[in-house]
Amino acid sequence: MHPALNIIIKAARRASQIINRAALDIEHLQVTSKRQNDFVTEVDKAAEAAIIDILREAYPEYGILAEESGQVAGRAAGSEYQWIIDPLDGTTNFIHGFPQYAISIALAHRGQVTQAVVYDTVRNEMFSASKGGGAFLNDRRIRVSKCLRLEEALIGTGFPYRVYEHIDTYLAIFKDLARRSAGIRRPGAASLDLAYVACGRFDGFWEFGLSPWDIAGGALLISEAGGLIGDLAGNEGYLQTGNVVAGTPKVFAQLLQVIDAHRTPLLPA
Repeated sequence: MHPALNIIIKAARRASQIINRAALDIEHLQVTSKRQNDFVTEVDKAAEAAIIDILREAYPEYGILAEESGQVAGRAAGSEYQWIIDPLDGTTNFIHGFPQYAISIALAHRGQVTQAVVYDTVRNEMFSASKGGGAFLNDRRIRVSKCLRLEEALIGTGFPYRVYEHIDTYLAIFKDLARRSAGIRRPGAASLDLAYVACGRFDGFWEFGLSPWDIAGGALLISEAGGLIGDLAGNEGYLQTGNVVAGTPKVFAQLLQVIDAHRTPLLPA
């Protein structure tokens, strides 16, 4: 296992202790709203601080892009390495006691993700990947499903709360895919949805308006598990636009066809 991946796993487990303790006393959480439908708790902040402490102790020169604290330079300004951190993806689920949330930590080198973990603290499922080294769930190698046809595919998604101007486009795609696929699910934690594509629980996924920390960890899992992930044009710009499509190779191509039929010039790839 790559040394950086060991550190990521250590950081994720430390943060999970904070999250799991807080989950036992949810009614006393202090919750604030960053914007409509976007919440933060003291648990998000404490978990992020714990993650950053461990990562910085091991690699003080690396930069950090984290959901709560933003972009923080490492000791070496202009470092080619950057941690991308979501300490609690699925905060709305968490504060409602809905057991679908995760920790996502990725390491990027020159903008390319090379190490990643998505940790489901409820189920103690540690999804991990190293570029060129495969993807794993705990100690078991994982692969995307063998699904070939959209009509047989279970598709994950998330409602685009941050891009309301594209809601009509999204709903048109949703309606079309509901008719063409075996089913659509919206659990509410994108990093975990992407991990589910990687291990074959979902055959595909699409969403608009995500942040880099929602996508980075799951993206590497999918590519290392034999799947494909891209923006709405099938290219590599998803970390920049926040618009993402993923799936088995065959389902990925079919998802892109459906989405392209509904895209408008105002919706970036």
